[in-house]
Amino acid sequence: MTAPLATGDRPTAPSTPVARPEVQAASPSHDASDHRSRPAFPFLRGVRAAFAFFTRIPVGGFPYDDRALAWAPAHAPLVGAVLGALLGWLHVCLLPLGAFPAATLVIGASMLFTGALHEDGLADTSDALGGGHDKPKVLAILKDSRVGSFGAAAIAVSVLARASLLGQLGQAAVVVLPWAWCTARAGPVWLMVVLPYVTPGIAAKSERIVRARSGQALVASTWVVVVSAWVIAQNWIPASRAALAAIAVAVITAFTGWRYHRRVGGITGDFLGATEQLGEVAALAVFAWPT
Repeated sequence: MTAPLATGDRPTAPSTPVARPEVQAASPSHDASDHRSRPAFPFLRGVRAAFAFFTRIPVGGFPYDDRALAWAPAHAPLVGAVLGALLGWLHVCLLPLGAFPAATLVIGASMLFTGALHEDGLADTSDALGGGHDKPKVLAILKDSRVGSFGAAAIAVSVLARASLLGQLGQAAVVVLPWAWCTARAGPVWLMVVLPYVTPGIAAKSERIVRARSGQALVASTWVVVVSAWVIAQNWIPASRAALAAIAVAVITAFTGWRYHRRVGGITGDFLGATEQLGEVAALAVFAWPT
């Protein structure tokens, strides 16, 4: 999930307007129907908002209200699954070029699709945690748009690691990438739930979208379960390998969350992007590991 999610204090949800008593009495059936339909609309709008916010795919639909944006993180794994499917087929088409060249181009295409959203978060996180010795310094580095030595090295390692591991998968990438890209995006949603945001409010560029609660995290996990069930039922991925990869991603999520809490007392959007990147590497490593 990613770099622009730098936020300040978690805002409170807007209060829901209460209809006047005379309106409620005049049209009770219409009001009840409207009340039942409201929860579904921001949830579905959140799907489109997720693609608009987490990718460069021109899905339109602007502007998105706060309720739709609040549901966008819940659908981040769905975005990952769709991107992974597109990239998987691209990888198969490019395999005649060679395993590593094809994988390198696919990772490049992934960054084009997302605007290098998560890579940017990884770079900023590496610079901040590598160069900052206390919380104020870490937060100051996170706000600096320049990429330092830690950040440049982290991006290089991330790209090379993912390209190398993807090159080992061959045609299996067409099913592994949707699963890996989907699962890696669920962990950051849970971090949004269990850890507070520590970025100062003046630097919170996207505070409307980082309102994940347990409901959003459960939806994100449900997307992972659905994708996992599908690929396992089709015998495309062994259940044992998928379970190991899921455990690896969960361990990465827990460990990075612990480190963020230890260093600054919570998370920022850049931290979320870093966790997503490490999750992709971990998932690909499990599937590329020789049996």
